[in-house]
Amino acid sequence: MYFVLYSLLTFLSTCHCLVEKDETKENHCGLLKQWLESSLVSVEIIKKGFHREVVTTVELSPDVSRGVRVLLVHTWPRGVYVDPYQLASLSGRSNWQILLDSAIDLELPAHKTAGFVTYVYPTLDGPNPRLLKVTIPIHGRYHEPSFVGETFTSVDIEPPELLLRTEKCTQLNNLGPHTVMDAPCTHDNSSTCQWVKLQPQQERGPVGLQFPVGEGSLVTPVCGGTLLVTVLCCAALSRYIWKHRII
Repeated sequence: MYFVLYSLLTFLSTCHCLVEKDETKENHCGLLKQWLESSLVSVEIIKKGFHREVVTTVELSPDVSRGVRVLLVHTWPRGVYVDPYQLASLSGRSNWQILLDSAIDLELPAHKTAGFVTYVYPTLDGPNPRLLKVTIPIHGRYHEPSFVGETFTSVDIEPPELLLRTEKCTQLNNLGPHTVMDAPCTHDNSSTCQWVKLQPQQERGPVGLQFPVGEGSLVTPVCGGTLLVTVLCCAALSRYIWKHRII
């Protein structure tokens, strides 16, 4: 009789713990959805010329927990590039880490390369954890010369996607209209995790950059002039060497 009562009490307490645990997870998933709906992402470009800085500001919900992971996914056009060595030196002195999805060739012109993606992992350890600011230096690539008289070309920088995740919320299928996507868990790229993506903000479009381009009609005279100067210099140098018997 005592054994039956003990087994019944044990079973009831286990069920109660499981229900309590499920409710806790559901509460955290609801909080995660609220955090997404009250978060904002903005982008501005500073500096001029071929060397710019993209400043991304993330305003998180006031009640966001420090247990939340934040990920910014930048999709960059082929007209710009980032210097991996420069980023490595910056991330070591900043409160964020970065992962590149592919190797970056610093020398290729814009029309011979493709766009790329960076994953930026800010930390919430600052004095104001709900306000994150990430500054990424970018550099303009050289573009093909224009044959229609244009002196500048435009490159659009899209705002990054904001992704959140927390270990306490594993049921991510009921967080609509926000979508779930797979992305690297950390900047080490050792494994992928499921993240919840903030819905695109319609009022925040891309930021346009202007980079100078060469005049296509001048390609032939410039190349011809360069070749002529090179030949004349070589001839003058050869004559000088022959005259003074320089070996």
